[in-house]
Amino acid sequence: MSLALPLARPLLRWWRSALSGSSTPARGMASSGSSAINQSSGPPAINELYHARRLRLVRLAVLMVDDLGTAEDIVQDVFAALYRRHGAHLHTVEDPDAYLTSGVMNAARSALRRRRTARAYVPPPAGTVPAAEDQMLLSEGDHEVLTALGRLTVRQRQVVVLRYWSELSEQEIADVLNVSRGTVKSTAHRALTLLRGLLGERR
Repeated sequence: MSLALPLARPLLRWWRSALSGSSTPARGMASSGSSAINQSSGPPAINELYHARRLRLVRLAVLMVDDLGTAEDIVQDVFAALYRRHGAHLHTVEDPDAYLTSGVMNAARSALRRRRTARAYVPPPAGTVPAAEDQMLLSEGDHEVLTALGRLTVRQRQVVVLRYWSELSEQEIADVLNVSRGTVKSTAHRALTLLRGLLGERR
């Protein structure tokens, strides 16, 4: 697992915010790690969107797949698909941020499913441990949070990351994942209950 990309804030602090309810979804799709885009002259060009949103999307993908290389590939593929479908100027894309976030979530889900299928047939070598340089990149508490996130179902992990890391509203998450708002709410509740059991209060 390689996580050389610095996260926007420590994961353990994020978990405390989620527990206390102080992480109030308010920033929406263009959240931490994003640069402002001037849309007064119309939709942004894809290269402008790439420079403004890439870092946020890679961080989001890292929290889903636990691996920087895979996360970067996911984001590159999503931007490439956006370009192939809509060209350099995104006049036909109603909400580019929602499009990109949805693309990253779908690609991350596929990557996790492929990984779990492969591991079902090829067990990891006995005694395998993370590389020392990877261990040094995150605190012990951050590693615990990532490990706990890995115990969730893919859908639970998507909802928790989008709700409490990207700080999207329940309706925004429902739109991104193409599910009902009620499904988002119940999934978040089950995921937080499980995470509390795995991590405790960790205050």
